[in-house]
Amino acid sequence: MKPLKVLVAVLTIAAVIKELRLPKEERAWHGALGGFVPYDFRMPTFTKVKETLWNPDGAIVVGRVFGVGWTINLGAVVAKVRSLSSSD
Repeated sequence: MKPLKVLVAVLTIAAVIKELRLPKEERAWHGALGGFVPYDFRMPTFTKVKETLWNPDGAIVVGRVFGVGWTINLGAVVAKVRSLSSSD
């Protein structure tokens, strides 16, 4: 588990450095490292949490509400399970 924690710490530092290298007015505090690993350091709102973690129409694996990496959209998982069970 320790290598994973180190990787997350390195990616977090890289994302913060990426943002700090931009002029202050261009800093968005969200984006992707290497065009692949998503990050978002904006303050989460209830709406953002709901849209990320409970969006039946969205992808199953989505960017985190806050931080670096991915998370699971439980709404999409439930929708997929329901659609599989209704097709039986």
